[in-house]
Amino acid sequence: MDHSFTASVFIGTSVDGFIAREDGDLGWLISRGEAAGGGEGYGYPDFMSTVDTVVMGRATYEAVTASGWWEYDGKHVAVLSSRLPADRDPRITVYPDLDRLIAGLTDRGTKSVYVDGGQTIRTFLQAGLVQQITITQVPVLIGSGIPLFGPLEADISLTLLSAQALKAGLVQTTYAVEN
Repeated sequence: MDHSFTASVFIGTSVDGFIAREDGDLGWLISRGEAAGGGEGYGYPDFMSTVDTVVMGRATYEAVTASGWWEYDGKHVAVLSSRLPADRDPRITVYPDLDRLIAGLTDRGTKSVYVDGGQTIRTFLQAGLVQQITITQVPVLIGSGIPLFGPLEADISLTLLSAQALKAGLVQTTYAVEN
């Protein structure tokens, strides 16, 4: 797939690899992040300063808007969804499929994409579009929920770029994706 941008993931998970509970609840993540001094952002603000576009799926978009948290001003926000109406929100552009999303981002001259949301991350990984993944692991087992990763058509090799222990037992690892 021809495209003009790099794509990166920056996400928090439980130690057992979940990004949210089955119902989308993030309380386990938010409370521990705040207890660990989450105001520091653990590199998130610096990461966000490097991207011009945020891509997420419908479920992530709906979770973000329901929470009232919108920190994407100044960024192009693209939502990958075949069910979300195109005129749902003037802050976003809805793309019904990956091919149209990639064409739209390329036409816009997009340079650096932040990919968010489990399904969208998996879609980008399967398509070979992700160059870097940063995972902040929270020291909790939640037992079940929405996994960050799922079945793959083939192995995706990663190269460790950095690993660091953060406050309150959080561990952040950054990998280059070998596409």
